[in-house]
Amino acid sequence: MEDDDILVVHKHAGMAVQNARMGQMDLEHALLNYLAEQARTRDAGQGRAQIPYLAVVHRLDQPVEGVLVFAKKKDAAGKLGRQVQDGTMKKEYLAVCEGAIEKRGVQKLEDFLLKDGRSNTSRVVMPGTAGAKKAVLEYEVMKTQENRTLVQIRLGTGRHHQIRVQFSHAGYPLAGDSKYGAKEKGFLGLCAYHLELNHPRNGKRLEFTVKPEGEIFAGFEEL
Repeated sequence: MEDDDILVVHKHAGMAVQNARMGQMDLEHALLNYLAEQARTRDAGQGRAQIPYLAVVHRLDQPVEGVLVFAKKKDAAGKLGRQVQDGTMKKEYLAVCEGAIEKRGVQKLEDFLLKDGRSNTSRVVMPGTAGAKKAVLEYEVMKTQENRTLVQIRLGTGRHHQIRVQFSHAGYPLAGDSKYGAKEKGFLGLCAYHLELNHPRNGKRLEFTVKPEGEIFAGFEEL
């Protein structure tokens, strides 16, 4: 979805949102190239095309796929950023975990996470640990099959690698997430599949949903 203020896209797994390694394209620059080409086509014959504006509002880890919104104007970027901060913007995830989660109904995970910038990892620590931040999420089991569980997740906080760390600590690492204890390597079983926000110009409530592309999700008919 695209209009004068926002651009909503489905980020593929493996693509960085920003600052990709040398020689690799990241999503931000791919979209800037797209907007620049639009401007050249629109302004052909009218002199030099205006350099497009694009702001990253929120991010997904490189191995994670899902829906993202970008701002095409500074005013929209500010308003969307405030929605991220105050919780008006809602994000829901689908994840495939290793193991059979028995509990049904809405469940909550609350932990304190400490980020290690050198290893780009986070871990669960005791409350009161210097630098630790509280992490909260709610989840509900959708289906269990072949010792894997599909869960729907709503974040209460947005910590570094939060979903991956909390489920690993609970004994159910995400499928393919060898960094946090998964037995099998492969594509990460995590998708930011649903996004809700207020349009920055008219305030209309918008909802966007994508279907996971990863093979790890293919066996679940619910999707």
